[in-house]
Amino acid sequence: MLEHPIESDHETTTQDAEPSATVPWPFPDLSARSGGLELRYPDDELLVAVATVAAAGLHAEHLLPFNSPWTRGTPVEVARRVLAYAWGKRAAMSPADWTIDLAVLVDGVPAGLQGMTARDFAVARTVKTGSWLGRAHQGRGLGTRMRALMLHLAFAGLGAEVASTAAWADNGPSIGVTRKLGYMPNGRQVESRDGRAAEKLQYRLTRADWEENAAVRLPDVTLTGTEQVREFLRIR
Repeated sequence: MLEHPIESDHETTTQDAEPSATVPWPFPDLSARSGGLELRYPDDELLVAVATVAAAGLHAEHLLPFNSPWTRGTPVEVARRVLAYAWGKRAAMSPADWTIDLAVLVDGVPAGLQGMTARDFAVARTVKTGSWLGRAHQGRGLGTRMRALMLHLAFAGLGAEVASTAAWADNGPSIGVTRKLGYMPNGRQVESRDGRAAEKLQYRLTRADWEENAAVRLPDVTLTGTEQVREFLRIR
C-alpha cells in the first residue's frame, strides 16, 4: 500500500511477482505504462533499437543540450555511445549509487530514453531525472508525458520524496517541461560546456507538490516489477 494515496482518477495499478532474494537482476521486469506510452527497462535488443533512434538525430547541429557532446559524430558512433553508457551504468549499479534508464515506447515504437539516478537513495529519497527524445517524436508533448510517467515511478513506485533536474539556460524545451510539471527553481551555476562557460539552471519537485498537482499526473498508470527492484536497491 502506498504511504501517500493517489486520487482515484489517477489510479495506480502495481503488478509484481512475489519478491525473491534469489533474483540476481530484477530490472528486466520493470516498467511503467499509461495508455500507449510505456517506459520499459531495455534488454540488449531494445537498447540497440533505442540507440538507433539517437543515431538518427536528437537536435540541430549547432545545439548542445547535454553535459557532453555525445551526440556528435557519425550515426554509428552515436549509437555506440548510447550502448556503452547503458552497459557501463548496468555494471556499476549498487544500492548506494544507481541509474535506471528506461526505453520510451509509444504504441510499442522506441522513441527515446528516460532515466533517473540516485545516491544513498534509501536515506536521501532523492532522484535526478534526465532524458532524450528522437527528433521525429518531438513537438507532440511526449517529453512532458514521459517525464511525468518517470516521476510516477519514482514517487509512487520507489518511494522518492524529492526529484531534481537541471538544464542549460538556453535549453528552452527542457525548461518548459520542467515548469509544466511543477518544479520550483533551486539555484543556478556556471559550468564548462564544450570548453566555454555556460549557465545551468537547477529545479526541484517534492512529493507533496507532485501529489497536489493532479493536472501533471497521468491517468491509469500501471507499474510492474517495482517490488523486486526496491528489494535489490534496499528500499524499505
